[in-house]
This record gives sequence, structure tokens and C-alpha cells, in this order.
Amino acid sequence: MYRYFLSILFIFSFTNSFAQEIKTKLSISHVTGDFYVYTTYNSYQNTQVPANGMYIITNNGVVMLDTPWDTTQFQPLLDSIKTKHNKEVTLCIATHWHSDKTAGLEYYRQKGIKTYTTYLTDELSKINNKKRAENIIYQDTAFQAGQYTLETYYPGPGHTSDNIVIWCKQEKMLYAGCLVKAADAKDLGYLGDGNIQEYATTLKKVIIKYPVSKYIIISHGDWNNTNSLRHSLQLSKKLKRKSLQ
Repeated sequence: MYRYFLSILFIFSFTNSFAQEIKTKLSISHVTGDFYVYTTYNSYQNTQVPANGMYIITNNGVVMLDTPWDTTQFQPLLDSIKTKHNKEVTLCIATHWHSDKTAGLEYYRQKGIKTYTTYLTDELSKINNKKRAENIIYQDTAFQAGQYTLETYYPGPGHTSDNIVIWCKQEKMLYAGCLVKAADAKDLGYLGDGNIQEYATTLKKVIIKYPVSKYIIISHGDWNNTNSLRHSLQLSKKLKRKSLQ
């Protein structure tokens, strides 16, 4: 009887741990109305790092902002959206060339989803052998996605030389991607492709263009705190001063 109990306990523990492991591969959080943040994970410096993206339910299908970092979650994300909302993803925009944003572009293009990046992102993706979109954005562009208008804006170099942000005026929502860090971040994260000298200027442009943001969605960390943008500005100023010493 005791051995039977231990066996049942082991199976339950294993099943529960397995379920938790599967659960952490993809999570979806409701922001407001038709706006959702999805999170996938990948390994960076031997640590599992979360990467946030977004999807928006519109009258003409679902718009995805960035793609999952975890390559095993491309289809599960589509399946989850279909199950939850009974709609198909029709459009995907990636905000810079790193794999946490672009990894799924080719997969989604093959699924018939219209994929977009800026010209600069496409050039950097080509140089760095990253996945590329089917369609190119040559200038700041307003996408009419059903009932929502989504504006792409290139404020200048920061996290990368090509990072853009996306604005939805109806919800006053700024999708800031990797350009903006969490409000409790100690630094600006990976800057191997960044521009320390211009980072603060770029963030100031974002603040000037979108002075009142009700939501600011960032790629890594807690997206609930809208102090993230101004905190990132302070971090970038501090880093620039340090680099000039």
C-alpha cells in the first residue's frame, strides 16, 4: 500500500511538473479590450528569459506584433488564438531584427500571414542571416487593422539601429518592444547592437511624440508599469555620461 501511494505521488508530481513546464512555454495575458500580451521563453546566458509580444483582435482578423522567441511555439500561439477567439492571424509586424522578434516570420509567411518589417530591419536580417518578412515598410506607416489604427514609428537608434515602436491611438497604447526596459530594470540589457550615444535622444523622441500613454508594452519584464519609458530614459542618460568619462 505504501509503495502504491509513493507511485501515485511520483506520477502526480511528475505530471504537475510537466504541466508547469509546458505552461511556461507560452502564456497569454489580457491587457484591455481586444489587446493581449503573449510571452514565450528562450535561453540567454544559461537563464530562461521571457520575451513579450502582442496580438490584437480586429474585425478583419488578428494582428500580431513580433513573433515568439521559442521556435516550438509558433503554431501553439496560432492555435491558442484560434481556440480563444475563433479568428485567424492575418498580419504580423516585427519591431527589429533580433530573433526574439523575427524568429517566426518565415513560418508565418508560409501560413499565408502578411509579414512586415522596415527596410532597415530587412537589411540587418539579411546581413545577420535572420528570418525576413515578405513585405517592407519604407517609412513610418499607419496600418488600418479593422477598427484599429496602428502607427509604426522609427525614433532612431537605441537597443538596435532599427528598433521601431507601434502606437494604437484608440487605446493610447505604446508597443515599445526592446527599446524600453522595465520600470525596475537595473540597466538597458543587451547593447551589443545598440547605440549608447543616441539612446537617450531616441527615447526623448518617443516621449515627445506620445506624451500620454495609458499602456506601455515592453519585450522583457513587467509591462504593467508605465514608468518604464521615463526610467529607461534615465538609465540611458546615466550610461551615456559613464561612457564619456
